[in-house]
Amino acid sequence: AAVEPAGSVVKVSLRYETISIRSDFGHADEFVGVVHSVIRSIAPAVTVVDVTHGITPHDVRAGGLALARAANYLSPGVVVAVVDPGVGTARRPVALEVGDGQSVLVGPDNGLLAPAVGLVGGTTRAVELTAEAYRLPSLGSTFDGRDVFAPAAAHLCLGVPITELGPEIEPATLLPGVLPVSGWGDGALAAEVLWIDSFGNCQLNVDPAEIDAFGPELTVRIDADVRVATRATAYDEIPTGRIGLVIDSSGLLSLAVARSSAATELDLTEGAGVTLAPLDDDDRGPGVVTSVALGPTRVQPT
Repeated sequence: AAVEPAGSVVKVSLRYETISIRSDFGHADEFVGVVHSVIRSIAPAVTVVDVTHGITPHDVRAGGLALARAANYLSPGVVVAVVDPGVGTARRPVALEVGDGQSVLVGPDNGLLAPAVGLVGGTTRAVELTAEAYRLPSLGSTFDGRDVFAPAAAHLCLGVPITELGPEIEPATLLPGVLPVSGWGDGALAAEVLWIDSFGNCQLNVDPAEIDAFGPELTVRIDADVRVATRATAYDEIPTGRIGLVIDSSGLLSLAVARSSAATELDLTEGAGVTLAPLDDDDRGPGVVTSVALGPTRVQPT
């Protein structure tokens, strides 16, 4: 980094000003705070943004999807992503330059970074993080977030060229992410629940245009359960007691229930299969069970 005197103030010119972090660390342990402190000890002028540390532990697929959902809205800079069940094994720690250097993604080469890299147009340069000068001395092999990824991110912000962090690797050798694709059969669309948010909305791997021909109402099949769903532009437009299909903030279709949890109502989990089909007259019926408020029991006289 270039350091310039500005009166009595020392001004540091950074290559990147922001490090955005997402992980499965949670907040019960010291992991997040330690990573912050390592970054600050190397690059104190950098702004650190905690995107989330609530990814389900070890769930690389969920971490990759979370990274992809956020990618286009993150400040240009360095992105650190850590969901790393293979930490300490032969899997590679990597830094991936995207957008001709506009940003760098740092994390394990286990498919976690792949969805976001694909979304922003691919990797322009990739290195394996092996240079000891840009790592912390390690007491073990279980905390690369602290010992490898945080130092690499901080040094990149200070202007260290990505090629000094380790040898270049061929982007084609990076482990791809595996994301499910919806498919057609017998006039119906077989989909999958990609993500369930904290409100219980169930994001599907479905582009809204794929079901435009089905009209404003359609059937949702989950195993043997068949429900009627209404397309809506907002959660509160979903009729009471019905399932809705809403275009979510990522531009995909989500199953939703007004002011309630679609995941609970439909007993859905991430990865569950859902089939969308045109509405037949035989399928008409309740979308979900309407909630009933319980009051005092009234006893009829005998």
